[in-house]
Amino acid sequence: MKKNLLFFLAICLFALQSCSVNSEITYHKDSASTTIMDLDMKDAMQMMKSMVPDSAKNDQKKLAELEKLPRTWTSLYEMEKKEGKLKTEDPDSIKIMKKIFMKSNAEGKEITGFSLKMDHFTKADYDGLTNFSKEEKLPIDQMALNSWDGKTLVINTDQFSLDGLKEIMSGKDMRDGEISAEQAGSMMKMMYKSVGTTLKFENKIKSISGKHDWVSKIDDYSVKINYDLDALFGDAKDKKSLKNSDKKIVIVTE
Repeated sequence: MKKNLLFFLAICLFALQSCSVNSEITYHKDSASTTIMDLDMKDAMQMMKSMVPDSAKNDQKKLAELEKLPRTWTSLYEMEKKEGKLKTEDPDSIKIMKKIFMKSNAEGKEITGFSLKMDHFTKADYDGLTNFSKEEKLPIDQMALNSWDGKTLVINTDQFSLDGLKEIMSGKDMRDGEISAEQAGSMMKMMYKSVGTTLKFENKIKSISGKHDWVSKIDDYSVKINYDLDALFGDAKDKKSLKNSDKKIVIVTE
């Protein structure tokens, strides 16, 4: 996979500045799901642009590349085909590429981050990503991998670890050196000021079984997960005991 499609990883790694990651997963009635992940890097971008040029030449190059991303949703297939870098003719890989979309976000002319969308993904599509993205792992929201049959969602709260993001950073740092999963977790604590996921359903929520402190019902069609980054990546003194920590949460829709 073309490396410059995952700019937010490199930018977060060298910026080590507050970023916010928000995901929205829509669970469709046909058992598929659509995930949109937004990375707000407004504070980091302002900090990087204020750095003196001599000490931030590489950073500025990364910013310039990020600004080349399309401002509207564009599929990975379209992007690579347009640049003449489409290297596969495998129909399964092309099918997945046509379901992955990216775009940059901006306020006026200033880039503030970017968004990634996995449109109407099935379980088979997620399974296919294993072979599709060998070189560069996609930042998959772990919640999209929970069991969903079109009516019932079974959430495994052990997946609240954010291993999907941490795994991408493991093994690669700013100098392409090796870093451990533990170091990656510490880096995430410095990088992100908030990480959250909103789960949306096409049908009305009928019941919710199980409780967890980080999970709350927003309305009849949506549930919010707010990750406690201190609990996940902080020191022992930062971690608070959970009042509710059921291993499974089952959401049944009408």
